[in-house]
Amino acid sequence: MQLTVKLKLLPDPDQAATLLQTMERFNAACDWLAGKAQGERTANKYLLQRRSYAQLRADFGLGAQMAVRVIAKVCEAYKRDKRIRPRFRPHGAIVYDQRNSGPKGLDRYSLGTLTGPVVVPFVLGEYQRPLLGRLKGQADLVYDRERRMFFLYATADVPTPEAGSPEDVLGLDLGIVNLAADSDGTLYAGAVCNSPRRRAHRLQAKGTRSAKRVLKRRRRKEQRFQADINHVLSKTIVHTAATTHRAVPLEDLKAIRQRITWLVALPAAVAPLVRTA
Repeated sequence: MQLTVKLKLLPDPDQAATLLQTMERFNAACDWLAGKAQGERTANKYLLQRRSYAQLRADFGLGAQMAVRVIAKVCEAYKRDKRIRPRFRPHGAIVYDQRNSGPKGLDRYSLGTLTGPVVVPFVLGEYQRPLLGRLKGQADLVYDRERRMFFLYATADVPTPEAGSPEDVLGLDLGIVNLAADSDGTLYAGAVCNSPRRRAHRLQAKGTRSAKRVLKRRRRKEQRFQADINHVLSKTIVHTAATTHRAVPLEDLKAIRQRITWLVALPAAVAPLVRTA
């Protein structure tokens, strides 16, 4: 089983400039190759690598493995819908793998750049720290333009818990007025989310320059608040189900006219209790 570990990188000014330059060059290469892939109507990674690998390295100054990652990223994006030419923003994520990145001790990470590898300090929470020894495989370097910060989303391989059989089922219904209601009769009210929404709507309706500045400054605050509410809610429901040895079925509405399927969705922490209902 794979988990994603978010690392906050702390590069010095020179390292930050190098990472930013590498990111811009990487995405420029992706954008160029996307046009070539659409022109040739192919998302075949091996064909594009044979035709474009040398040019990617010569024109964009990319290292060998970084050129390979460009090809893989473009193929993955283009094959989603071949009617649309993928576009890549200058500060889109760089995809790394074990050949050009990896942890160096408990607080540093090596990342390939245009001028060679750089070893960047990082910080993380106590929850993620036990996963450091399991980091392996793909890692995505992300740049937050607003905060001017770099984050690395690394992959950790952890053992998959053995699945068991729950003794019962805790029914769950999702909504808006009540975010959730379970079969025990517990209601999880959604009114707590209304206040920041109303405040944002009032600012949008006002439409002044100062209101727009406030909205820009607070644009992610409501999103973070909602994510926190959802996280606390899901943890509460999972804890209730886990301590009472019950599974949580969630309705899958895909192709509902043909069939109705009920799926169990529980985090890995309670995976031993999970089975398909």
